[in-house]
Amino acid sequence: MGKTSKDKRDIYYRLAKEEGWRARSAFKLLQIDEVFHVLKGVTRAVDLCSAPGSWSQVLSKRLYQNKKEGEDVKIIAVDLQAMAPLPGVTQLQGDITKLSTANAIISHFDDQKAQLVICDGAPDVTGLHDIDEYIQSQLLLAALSITNHVLMPGGNFVAKIFRGKDTNLLYSHLRIFFEKVSIAKPASSRNSSIEAFVVCQNYSPPEGYVPQMINPMIDDVMLVTKESPEINKLLIPFVVCGDLRGFDSDMSYKLNLMDDCEYSYKEVVQKPIAPAYKDILDKIKNCSIKHSAITVDHSDDVNKEQV
Repeated sequence: MGKTSKDKRDIYYRLAKEEGWRARSAFKLLQIDEVFHVLKGVTRAVDLCSAPGSWSQVLSKRLYQNKKEGEDVKIIAVDLQAMAPLPGVTQLQGDITKLSTANAIISHFDDQKAQLVICDGAPDVTGLHDIDEYIQSQLLLAALSITNHVLMPGGNFVAKIFRGKDTNLLYSHLRIFFEKVSIAKPASSRNSSIEAFVVCQNYSPPEGYVPQMINPMIDDVMLVTKESPEINKLLIPFVVCGDLRGFDSDMSYKLNLMDDCEYSYKEVVQKPIAPAYKDILDKIKNCSIKHSAITVDHSDDVNKEQV
């Protein structure tokens, strides 16, 4: 890269190299902790989608630095791809959408659950905000799904989110499982970026809720639903209204629906009062009238010359 590249001019990029962090994103977790204190008193933590490992670095440094005498700190870093080793961090190469990965995490904690789950994962952005927001929301929901398996009651969850029109929907989803949900924008996160972070505190799932990982492409969803407790089945009903034997709104029909009746055009019941296209239509009509007048005048001139 040249001397004037964006990364070279980025203060957090330079600070990350000077302080020995693997990526500038380390400052995002540090700044979130300054406000929400999510690392305080934590001895069991999980870093989902951990590569290249800057957030795991923060965990390793802070948790071992703050641990009390006699406490045993355990940090699990989970990612599909391999990551360079970090002191005090156990790496688990696996898929966060698999139940086997959740079981492996708990086994590393000696059948205990984590006090903190963090996720800085993000897909390769396309530049199309709607698509990027959707893919990121699905990654967040996948992280939440495994978090429901591995996080202890009262624990915290921090994850990346892309702000968009559906942010409130995700917020409502997270509020089902956490007492408090905040959306944070660290100073080290570029203002031009749509990224932010959900900080979910005090994990308290609904009474009777049983964590599940359902893959509609593989699992028999109907069978899984039958075997699920009632609290897991609380869904918004989707109801189709109208006579299903009637007309299909996606089809086109001939104008004469009845063979013995001829189609007759009818004006709309109420025309728009001030449609946005009215000015354009008026201008087109005026242009057509002027053009017709010019054509008539020109024809008269031609006729006179012939005479």
